[in-house]
Amino acid sequence: MDMSKTGYITARIEPKLKAAAGRVLTQVGVSTSDAITIFLRQVVLHRGMPFDVRVPNAETRRAIEELENPVKHAKRKRHATADALFSDALKKRRNQTKKRA
Repeated sequence: MDMSKTGYITARIEPKLKAAAGRVLTQVGVSTSDAITIFLRQVVLHRGMPFDVRVPNAETRRAIEELENPVKHAKRKRHATADALFSDALKKRRNQTKKRA
């Protein structure tokens, strides 16, 4: 099997996405070209996408919209510590459970 790298892929990518991915790949010591090769090898091995690709459910869509909306993003409650975050999340969970009962 000829393993020389002579094939080319041209893809239009958002500049911010390309830059962010490049920074991550640099941290793990992989070039963008190598990452694409790894991805394509996994596609072949899995005979499809090497990860689940799904349409987000309603709750996930709302979370994405909230993160992408700067006004809603600014209104989110901030927590000083991880303990405070988890404590608040557990209280909300208990309140939701009580409402259902």
